[in-house]
Amino acid sequence: MSNIRLGILGATGVVGEEMMNIIKEKSIKYKSLKLLASKKSAGSVVDFDDKKLIIEELSEDSFDDLDILLVAVSSGLSRKYSPIAVKKGVTIIDNSSAFRLEEDVPLVVPEVNGDDIDNHKGIIANPNCSTIIALTALNKLNEFAGINRMIVSTYQAVSGAGAKGLSELQEQISNLENNEEIKNEAFQHQIAYNLIPHIGPFNEEGYSEEEMKMQNEGRKILHNPSLKVNCTCVRVPVFRSHSESITIEMDKEITVEKAKEIIAGSPGVKLVDDLENNIYPMPLDTSNQDLIYVGRIRKDISKEDDKSLTLWCCGDQIRKGAATNAVQILEKVIEKKAYRN
Repeated sequence: MSNIRLGILGATGVVGEEMMNIIKEKSIKYKSLKLLASKKSAGSVVDFDDKKLIIEELSEDSFDDLDILLVAVSSGLSRKYSPIAVKKGVTIIDNSSAFRLEEDVPLVVPEVNGDDIDNHKGIIANPNCSTIIALTALNKLNEFAGINRMIVSTYQAVSGAGAKGLSELQEQISNLENNEEIKNEAFQHQIAYNLIPHIGPFNEEGYSEEEMKMQNEGRKILHNPSLKVNCTCVRVPVFRSHSESITIEMDKEITVEKAKEIIAGSPGVKLVDDLENNIYPMPLDTSNQDLIYVGRIRKDISKEDDKSLTLWCCGDQIRKGAATNAVQILEKVIEKKAYRN
């Protein structure tokens, strides 16, 4: 048994619950596990790993007996409570956007920049789900040929909006089938049988907050401040697993065959590219597992050189796009003994 005193903040949410599942799947060793949530959930009993754990209400005194805390709450709550925990010597692995772009906070995809963990000062940030999926797929291509520009369209499942997004799609489908009233609460418009090109507030140039994350986070993770990204993010009526269409421009030429070879050997990635048999990545196939499926790899026919490729990838937003990536960071922190107590 490890001597790690572990906590999960937001343990009753979709990502928090998935974190627990993955901790069990990976047989993460710990001395104790504390589950924290809002007053509404406090007192609930959770059966986990042959134990009955009681959900505790979050307060400023919640962190005295912890070494590492996985945070799966809103950026506002993380901004309030994570610094308090850090002052008490706790190492934070934060799934929210609160600290991602702060200079002294590592932003980590373990397959890409796991060694950045060494430089943390109490907080390690988990990137945005679409960023994780894209950069896991592209990392080894970037190492080989140097990606300088990306054109990305994301097709994001309702799981990205948490439990309320999942339930709203299900309810709208049911209501439409029964000729009942449709309510839009999690999303700006009806999501059932529809697409919504709007995730997060828009800036003055007409790009949404979600779209800018791909460039801003990508630059930090890849250690490439000049990376250029043009991204369009679309919410789609899929329950789970995001999809992305990506065109990359690189510093050196690369053939489609070489790109497939590189992707087939990339950690965390599965090459799924057999067009003759209609085999390519799809959300249904990538849900409830951790690999990013990559396929439809082809030359960018709008360019005359061989420095540009287009591909399609899919990955589970709740797992690799959030919970699994955080638990992989946890594994790295334990392995490197990078926690603070």
